[in-house]
Amino acid sequence: MKTDLYNQSGEIINQIELPDEIFGLKINPDLLHQAVLAQMGNSRQVLAHTKDRSEVRGGGKKPWRQKGTGRARHGSTRSPIWKGGGVTFGPIKERNFSKSINKKMKRKALFMALSGKASDQQLKVIDNLNLDLPAGEAGKPKTKLINQVLKNLAKTGTLILVMPGTDKNIERSARNLPYAKVLSAKSLNILDVLNHKYLFLLKEAIPVIKEHYVI
Repeated sequence: MKTDLYNQSGEIINQIELPDEIFGLKINPDLLHQAVLAQMGNSRQVLAHTKDRSEVRGGGKKPWRQKGTGRARHGSTRSPIWKGGGVTFGPIKERNFSKSINKKMKRKALFMALSGKASDQQLKVIDNLNLDLPAGEAGKPKTKLINQVLKNLAKTGTLILVMPGTDKNIERSARNLPYAKVLSAKSLNILDVLNHKYLFLLKEAIPVIKEHYVI
């Protein structure tokens, strides 16, 4: 399939051919949903943890004798019915939220997400990205420059900028932009693609995606 090729001023300068096996797939919502749940579950950190009566400190001595006091019998102050005691059925850090999904399904779901961006006109291919840093400031991040470039391509909405490789200068330049995220082509994932409205691809990133993901 063909799509427009933009320069960083937001002007259409040519057309470019996109591989159909990546950007021309039919959407399967069930597979997308399964892949999203798997990624969210596998990246989830289990932090909440409560102690049961076996983990709470103290409580070794019986509070009072079994009979003769007129009070209810108790064996430990760490019982869940005591203040400061253990928690019954509370969350524990041993919980496992991970979900398995095979590589072919995961890869196909990513391609479907990319195909959805292409069919919805939310995919833009950029010919080149040059921040035009002044002499003597090479290597310094310039948020103002990259913000202007991204606004030329899309006035509103969140976006992902996909680079062919790691570019620390561009990553630092876009780091303070709340609507933008910079990824390398080899770090594409379905959750980021679906959570952002637009997908901006550097032209050189397309063969990297094809080489890395297509078998």
